[in-house]
Amino acid sequence: MITHETSRTSVEIASQPETWTRAARSVASFTAVLPRRGERVAVIGCGTSWFMAHAYAQLRESGGHGETDAFAASEFPADRRYDRILAITRSGTTTEVLDLLAKVRGTVATSALTADPSTPVMTAADAVAVLDFADEQSVVQTRFATTALVLLRAHLEAEQALPAGVRPLAQAVEDARRALALPLSPEVTGAEQFTFLGTGWTYGLALEAGLKMREAAGAWTEAYPAMEYRHGPISITGPGRVAWLFGPAPDGLADDIARVGGRLVSLSADETSLTADGAGGLDPLADLIVAQRLAVILAEARGYDPDRPRNLSRSVILATESA
Repeated sequence: MITHETSRTSVEIASQPETWTRAARSVASFTAVLPRRGERVAVIGCGTSWFMAHAYAQLRESGGHGETDAFAASEFPADRRYDRILAITRSGTTTEVLDLLAKVRGTVATSALTADPSTPVMTAADAVAVLDFADEQSVVQTRFATTALVLLRAHLEAEQALPAGVRPLAQAVEDARRALALPLSPEVTGAEQFTFLGTGWTYGLALEAGLKMREAAGAWTEAYPAMEYRHGPISITGPGRVAWLFGPAPDGLADDIARVGGRLVSLSADETSLTADGAGGLDPLADLIVAQRLAVILAEARGYDPDRPRNLSRSVILATESA
């Protein structure tokens, strides 16, 4: 087991209540960057940023703010028309994002959220919001991704365009602090497999939780829309395996998981918790913090360094072919 000092990833995870608060307070400074009500918007990113794009697109459209789609930057449909393309890129150097912004330049308004003001995205997009206070030294993204989503969510909240049932950000920040202190049971830290589930905007969080566990710990994870889980994926669940739900549980899901011997984790609902004290009811984005913490715990238990995951770098920069 690794015995070095607290990982940089853990420090960055723990800072999220502060970075979320700062992002929410700065939303008025970034109105030129953020999508306007009624615009038809495509949100793009790669990896973690794509999953945050998915969550935001669901929040924005279901809140009545305007038609919103999310794409991996490499899969953007070139023949589809939008009023704005919003890119999420922590490094500001990801090849697919920069290539797309260059291709559409002058034909559609473009915006970007980034952590580094000295990177090519600053000139590739028409308007850029720099969240340098949420930048990270770790390869694995945690606080930048969630802070970017908080900024976007704060804008929807200010415009009174959040879907019904989504908590105010002030409550989400308090829940984030709770998430940092919540103990994880041995049943969870010792599980051999994890399936993450979500509905609507929380499906993006489920995808991100699965990715975090694979990146940091090499864990066996899967992710699905909650209602689709019973259409085949439940076959992987059983004793010693966890189904982790972001958001409310569809009727009968808890019983189905119990029937096959799996463990349900549902921190976004009051009825089920990771702990014996019954402390549930976290905002789903705060729930993601618990999954981030679990990824670090598993990484260190397996002898991995969560700050330097295998086979990964901070940004994917593709070599260009010579003429």
